Amino acid sequence: MNNRWMKWLLPYGLTALLLVAPLSAIPAEAHTEKSHHTRDHKGCLSPKAAKLFEKWQKLWIEHALWTNNYIVSNLEGLDNKEQVLARLLRNQRDIGDAIKPYYGEVAGDQLGKLLTEHIMTGGKVFAALQSGNEADLQQANKAWYGNADEIAALLSGLNPHWSEKQLKDLLYQHLQLTAADVVANLHKEWEQSIHIYDDGQDHLILLANVLAEGILKQFPDQFK
Repeated sequence: MNNRWMKWLLPYGLTALLLVAPLSAIPAEAHTEKSHHTRDHKGCLSPKAAKLFEKWQKLWIEHALWTNNYIVSNLEGLDNKEQVLARLLRNQRDIGDAIKPYYGEVAGDQLGKLLTEHIMTGGKVFAALQSGNEADLQQANKAWYGNADEIAALLSGLNPHWSEKQLKDLLYQHLQLTAADVVANLHKEWEQSIHIYDDGQDHLILLANVLAEGILKQFPDQFK
């Protein structure tokens, strides 16, 4: 995690330390690395390739948006929280469906299932943060990062251009930023929450670019 988030979370004690500990091994370059096919190279992409990147970016921007909406709805006890959760879970299925044209129904369904577990386990982390139960938080947090490992392993097994280590690093930071957003909302740190959301969305766009670029490299003939 960016040091500024760690410094901000530390005053909240052990809860914050539990959230940052799993990322201690992430190299600094994992946070700043850019895909070759980013905005700087947009003009080099064919129309089909550009649509591929736009599709993946849209899916992961929705992931950021509906995750944040659910954090707020659940924390505030809003009447729409079940509908927001349903929309967030639909996004997980949509991401799974997005790989089906390349890797088949089974792989797509498996990814959708793992991403659904990502959301449901994140809900347990959220509940433990709300209750302040450190034992529950440790257990849920361990499962959350274990789920990220499974997602990285699945994807890297499908495409040689998707590095398991890079995907794991990217997913770990996504979890960390999501947890930081929960903490910010719990403590009514609204400006911090906005900054964390912005960083989290940018980070998921980076993840989307990595995934799209891997597909483009593996199936170049489909995007001429």
